[in-house]
Amino acid sequence: MNIFKLSIKNIFNKALSSTITVALLVLGIGIISLLLQLILSSVYHIDSPTGNISLSEAEKISNNKMVGSSIKLLYGDNHRGYRIVGTEKKLIDLYKGELIQGKQWDKPYEVVVGSKVYEKLKIKLGDSLISSHGLRETGQAHSDRAFVVVGLLKPSSSVMDQLILTSPESVWNIHGSLDHDEEHEHDEEHDHDEEHDHDEEHEHDDREITAMLIKFKSPMNIIQFPRQINENTNLQAAVPSYEISRLFKLFGFGIETLSYLAYLIIIVSAFSLFINLFNSMNDRKYEMALIRTLGASRFQLSKMIIFESLILTISGFVMGLLFSRFGVMFVSSLIDESINYDLSSIIILKEEYWLLALSILIGLISALIPVIQVYRMNISKILADE
Repeated sequence: MNIFKLSIKNIFNKALSSTITVALLVLGIGIISLLLQLILSSVYHIDSPTGNISLSEAEKISNNKMVGSSIKLLYGDNHRGYRIVGTEKKLIDLYKGELIQGKQWDKPYEVVVGSKVYEKLKIKLGDSLISSHGLRETGQAHSDRAFVVVGLLKPSSSVMDQLILTSPESVWNIHGSLDHDEEHEHDEEHDHDEEHDHDEEHEHDDREITAMLIKFKSPMNIIQFPRQINENTNLQAAVPSYEISRLFKLFGFGIETLSYLAYLIIIVSAFSLFINLFNSMNDRKYEMALIRTLGASRFQLSKMIIFESLILTISGFVMGLLFSRFGVMFVSSLIDESINYDLSSIIILKEEYWLLALSILIGLISALIPVIQVYRMNISKILADE
């Protein structure tokens, strides 16, 4: 006797109630999964930078005894709306980035391109990219100096997919040449050689970065160091987890309301599943008694009920994830049009595995009373009554 096939048959015999149960679970799981996806997606490198940090200050921070490692970031240019970021190669390692073609940059004006960028713009190895000043493609083009594509990154479902990466020197050089041209236009009385010597003298003093990513040596430093920076310097330090928490406190009412609604729907679906199994058990008592007389054990009948319950709840979980992914794709399409950022991903977040555990738990609890009924079933009485 194939208990699993019998469970499937029983589900289809109660198609309406089974559909309602699964639909409720899909809705609840889908809403929670959608909120998780939107909250935990790596939406970085979107906002405009608040200011610059002098390279000398950045070096002092890097050498601080509380800092384990740091990565410099330089913004300011884009290529057709996608950000060009001057940084260290450690950034690629931080996001576990891998090259699908080519190599990492070795000298200024060589760039490595993220997957979303080269797929959208049809970029290949060896292509030349003209940057525009600012974070939107309407800025002044640096047509006198082109970047050369030397590497293409594998898709990583991270912010790396949206960026064009190069060395810090590339950004310093291209803006240094722009500032030099503007100064030359406004002050033609200065001799070119004198101006060049002046630039050489102050080259290191004038260099700036936009931001730094910092990893601390101990958890305590996460509290101490940002406070020290904010109180004793004109720089601004931010802990991402804390800032994200603050953001969602501002918009938390709507998110919490949706979360509570989703959990309420899941609870209702659990009751619906229990009622479905309980009524099904009562309707099929004679059938189950006959199956017992044909040699099936109480354990086999119990497995049949548990299978029915788990098939419905796991189906609800899977379809709930699909529902959330379509929701994320919709949101992503709206974001992509305005800021070139793609949230869509088919990867299951580790935070979603507890939803699978919750679905299985609901299935087991809902099947508990019907299973107890199976063990208490009086076969002779049921057959005699019929």
